[in-house]
Amino acid sequence: MARLCFILPTLQLLPEPISKGRQTGGPKLPPTEPENNRTLLTAAIVIVVGVIATTLAQPQVLARIPLQNLLKNELHVDRSANAAFFFWAGLAWYFKPFAGIFTDAFPILGSRRKSYILISTTLAVLSWIGLCVTPHEYSKLLWMCIFINAFMVVASTVIGGYMVEIAQAKSASGRLTAVRQFVQQGCSIINGPSAGYLASIAFTWTALACGGVMFLLVPVTILFLHEQRKRIDSRQLLENAGKQLVNIGTAKTMWAAVGLMALFYIAPGFSTAIFYKQQNELHMSTQVQGFLQLIAGVCGVAAAVAYGTACRRFNLRTLLLWCMALGAVANFSYLFYSSLGRAQAIEGINGFGYTLAELALMDLAVRATPAGSEGLGFSLMMSVRNLALFGTDWFGARLLEQYHISFDSLVIANAVTTLITVPLVFLLPRVLVNKKDAELYEEAPVPKMTMQE
Repeated sequence: MARLCFILPTLQLLPEPISKGRQTGGPKLPPTEPENNRTLLTAAIVIVVGVIATTLAQPQVLARIPLQNLLKNELHVDRSANAAFFFWAGLAWYFKPFAGIFTDAFPILGSRRKSYILISTTLAVLSWIGLCVTPHEYSKLLWMCIFINAFMVVASTVIGGYMVEIAQAKSASGRLTAVRQFVQQGCSIINGPSAGYLASIAFTWTALACGGVMFLLVPVTILFLHEQRKRIDSRQLLENAGKQLVNIGTAKTMWAAVGLMALFYIAPGFSTAIFYKQQNELHMSTQVQGFLQLIAGVCGVAAAVAYGTACRRFNLRTLLLWCMALGAVANFSYLFYSSLGRAQAIEGINGFGYTLAELALMDLAVRATPAGSEGLGFSLMMSVRNLALFGTDWFGARLLEQYHISFDSLVIANAVTTLITVPLVFLLPRVLVNKKDAELYEEAPVPKMTMQE
């Protein structure tokens, strides 16, 4: 309930009667206050649970430490193979725009929201149950994780597109981004100790825990997600898909944002290298590793709260400059990662600084997403992020294993590459970055959605 209290003041949905009026050609009647409050509450529940389920239940999140530990200590793979596992496991996340095309243009039984969430969530839960009986072999575990992520991507895309619609319609991109990040960092607080503990017991419990978290989205969707169904013939479906692609292809501001995000995230990563350093050099248990994630998550929540206030006082250009610079500087602190005490401080610094950078970039992504193509546009930018993060982590691990560069050199390369992208903020279109959060759409009409529920 504490999270809902934080979220409700920032989430302001399109009034349902107005949406129906747009579809039917009827009068746009203003909603009553009880109707607005009811809509706000149900939307907040769906969004919060949706973000929790599609974040925490990923193989790369709650199951990451257990899987990394299994690969390292049971299957005895090196850093490069360990990082490669998560790169390939996340394959579906790199093609998330295809899920965006289908959810934006192709409804199932007239539904772009509820049907996709229920089907994909159910399949993801069944896949997690299947992982319980999967033999502990590298390739078989990998294939199961690929299947799980494929189903989770669809649910995540629907939730993301829904949030972008709300943010653009109600001038709340910064605040809604802060809410999204707040919930995600809250997941980190839960994830750290939970994942550390799960890594110390039988892996079956990890699979069951992830499946259980994902299943939470099923009853919530059934009870709280309401939409008006529409009948659309096959020719209209194809026409809608074409419009989505044209809309995205001609969105110059979106491609400018994509370019900046790609350059920011392209720096050589070292998250897998840190995992091996923690166990091999600092002799940490999985519970201690989970506690470090807890520290990072708490500091990330603080960053989300700070950004939620700052986005209404400063324009996005200023926020991008400062937040990206702080994220890059925070990475330099890993040069001093030599003891448990320092590790705790560094994880906190990075949790705060890097989260601020992510918040500013997500704010940019929301603003740059073309109206009417929320699922496709936002998922395209998230795919760039996901591909860069997991690809660069694998690249960094290979540099350590095959080319024997030092850990400190990898940290410096990461921080410097990230810092170089900061001045590129001045090249972004002014329409995206020159206004504060509350000013962005204050004079703009509500965007017309091609297939608004």
